[in-house]
Amino acid sequence: MAFALEEINKNNYLLPNISLGFWIYDSCSAQSRSLQGTMWQLTGNKDPIPNYTCRGTAPLVAVIGDTLSRMSIIIAQLLGVYKQTQISYASTVATLSDKSRFPSFLRTTPSDELQSLGIARLITFFGWTWVGILAEDNEYGQIGSQMLKEELVKAGVCVAFFEIIPLFYSQEKTRRIVEVVKKMTARVIVAFSTGNNFYPVMLAIAKSDIAGKVWIATDGWAFNEKFYEKDFLKTLKGTIAVFVSTGNIPWFKEYLYNLHPFRTTEDIFVAQFWEDVFGCRWADLNMDQATLQELSRKGKLCTGKEDLKTINNNFFDTSNLRSVYNAYNAVYTVAHALHAMYACEPGKGPFFNGTCGDFKHFEPWQLLHYVKKVHFKNTMGREVFFDQNGNPPASYDILNWQLSSSGYFDYIKIGHYDSGAASDQDIKINTSAIMWTEDYTQAPASACSESCGPGFRKAILDGQPACCFDCVPCSEDEFSNQTDATECKKCPNDQWPNKRQDGCRKKSIEFLSYQEPLGMVLAVISVLGALIPSTILVVFFQSRHTPVVKANNRELSYLLLLALILCFGCSLVFIGHPTTLTCMVRQMAFGIVFVICISCLLAKTIMVVIAFKATKPNSNLRSWVGPRLPIALVLACSLVQVLICVTWLLVTPPFPQMNMKSQMGKIIIECNEGSLTAFWCMLGYMGLLSTISFIVAFLARRLPDSFNEAKFITFSMLIFIAVWISFIPAFLSTSGKYTVAVEIFAILSSSAGLLGCIFFPKCYIILIRPDMNTKEFLMGKATGSRKKTK
Repeated sequence: MAFALEEINKNNYLLPNISLGFWIYDSCSAQSRSLQGTMWQLTGNKDPIPNYTCRGTAPLVAVIGDTLSRMSIIIAQLLGVYKQTQISYASTVATLSDKSRFPSFLRTTPSDELQSLGIARLITFFGWTWVGILAEDNEYGQIGSQMLKEELVKAGVCVAFFEIIPLFYSQEKTRRIVEVVKKMTARVIVAFSTGNNFYPVMLAIAKSDIAGKVWIATDGWAFNEKFYEKDFLKTLKGTIAVFVSTGNIPWFKEYLYNLHPFRTTEDIFVAQFWEDVFGCRWADLNMDQATLQELSRKGKLCTGKEDLKTINNNFFDTSNLRSVYNAYNAVYTVAHALHAMYACEPGKGPFFNGTCGDFKHFEPWQLLHYVKKVHFKNTMGREVFFDQNGNPPASYDILNWQLSSSGYFDYIKIGHYDSGAASDQDIKINTSAIMWTEDYTQAPASACSESCGPGFRKAILDGQPACCFDCVPCSEDEFSNQTDATECKKCPNDQWPNKRQDGCRKKSIEFLSYQEPLGMVLAVISVLGALIPSTILVVFFQSRHTPVVKANNRELSYLLLLALILCFGCSLVFIGHPTTLTCMVRQMAFGIVFVICISCLLAKTIMVVIAFKATKPNSNLRSWVGPRLPIALVLACSLVQVLICVTWLLVTPPFPQMNMKSQMGKIIIECNEGSLTAFWCMLGYMGLLSTISFIVAFLARRLPDSFNEAKFITFSMLIFIAVWISFIPAFLSTSGKYTVAVEIFAILSSSAGLLGCIFFPKCYIILIRPDMNTKEFLMGKATGSRKKTK
């Protein structure tokens, strides 16, 4: 402060021809003394008289201080009444930013609110999520730690414990804090406290041999000399401190070296400082002659010829000034505010009607106006200004407590935090320069639960903080590709989670193709199945004049064989990549062709009944015997199915679709039936027709006729109905290509049943027993049958 005032008074541009002086009062960290000293400064009397001043011509410009926040709060409450400017260089408590309570308070050190932001950003930088907090039981500790806690919660960090450091030593409370620190698994602990109150707590922790903790120090105890003791070396090694940025004041070191009791006689502390530094004593009028001779003999008498430059003392290290640098800025802030008032031109002033303040007799609130508007560059080129709450721009150095070769702590700068920078550029740390506590060679992990890797999600434990969780694997159809995911995500519809469930891959496309074994087998069976009725048709055509062929209504037999060929062949349409055409054709062809088959069998059975009835005398059914009736029946029955299928095609025709949900990890290309009602109507009509055919054939199976096929038709219908009844549950319980395979199997099985029951016995007679393929044999067999029946 004295150095800054000396510089300003020598400056020809800043406040020319005006000298600034200072008056120092030691509050001794006592609130009563701070109030007494403040009133003394306001009134100019040692015995203060409120609202009265006897200061003479030199007005009180501003109050610089105090150091501790609790002291500044008391002073600011009083000075705020008179709008008297107060600038603190070390008080950081966030409460002082409240302009409604402290209208005249400003500071050149950042607020604890920004310090809390810096500490929270430091914690998130290292990925710590489980942190303990110790807070001093005053506004500095409580408000600062609460702000820190809020920022940690926003960042997803959990507070493992929150303990209060008492202002007055309490063995019981100290023991509790020690037990909590030892018991809790949090490896990172933030202590928001001043050094004096934190010292007994840390001493108890050190004596309890609690190691492996990373301590984060606030500016309240980061440079407190009490923690230089050897008791703390093991416990506090690796501590990380967040402290306001340093400044190197030009020529300040030379100023300190030039201090001399003979040149600064008005400074009562220089002579005492001289004695302490050089270990000597000044000759005193009250000193007896013997003592004087003894000191002289031992060379302990101060002469004034001693040289401060020969002293190796940290006091002369001006490369890392913090509070000193802020005090320097505070003095220059007042000087620049005074200069702005001094340079004010009447009529252009900031007050009523453009008036300026009377420089020699200004009101405190007038200077306060200029102080708030100050914006200048100091001698180091750094900008100094205040925001609306009286706070400067925040910039913090991040320091690491490292053991030096001398066995004491060195404070090594490892990084920097700038609250005004972008979120991804606000903190920079050289992690390779950090010396951690002895248990770690790199940044330790501090988490309640181990991180959940990709493929897992966090499941919060009941009654526990959000940082305490179990890792649960993602479900089969979900994935997570980040660490500590709170929920798993779905893949796009055309993708599926990979085996590790940390990403997605393309789903495999599935349909019943000719290239796969199942498709190849069914295709071969279909082709072979179609060849058999084709061969039988050739045999029947070549034997068309034989009794067996003629007796079984050969026109219907030809039509039935053609229909069976198509039945076997239509199953091929079900194999291969579904298209719009194949989806429309497959079900229609299947439904119509099978109805033709069943219609043919029904017509055959009805013709057997009519033929039997027509043999009776005077029967009117003789006119119905012939090829026209069965053809008409087949056409009529088939037409109904055709109408159902045409209506289906016109209203909601089948179409191909990509089914992405029925089977996990697969895209099934299948035919959507369009209208399930139409599909089941088609199957229902086919079932109705087959049931009628079965009943008629069953009733006609014992008619005494040599050409009666009713027994064979009954068996064929029985097989047909059994196959398609079994098909329904199988169809509904399968999915994908196997649904198509089930339908193809039903088509082939029912076609084979019809073919085997109806035509194999006839082929046996035609090809193997031609002796039975004669009219005489058949007639004789018929006669024998009638006799036996009688």
